Amino acid sequence: MKHRELGREMKQTAARLRTLCDLMIDVYGPQSRTAFSFLKALEALENLGMDMQAQASQDLPGHDGKDLYL
Repeated sequence: MKHRELGREMKQTAARLRTLCDLMIDVYGPQSRTAFSFLKALEALENLGMDMQAQASQDLPGHDGKDLYL
């Protein structure tokens, strides 16, 4: 199922982005433009995950897919 594959990839990407974000915050500080941009990217990825979760619920009625993207 494509939603499972995509969900797994998005979770891995989010985890890697969080790690990089933490590193950039350690290096440049929490008030830097770099930290701000990483945090915005994480927020956008989380919003995309919520949208994809809603789409999966519509595409897969009756299936337990509640944690595919989140």
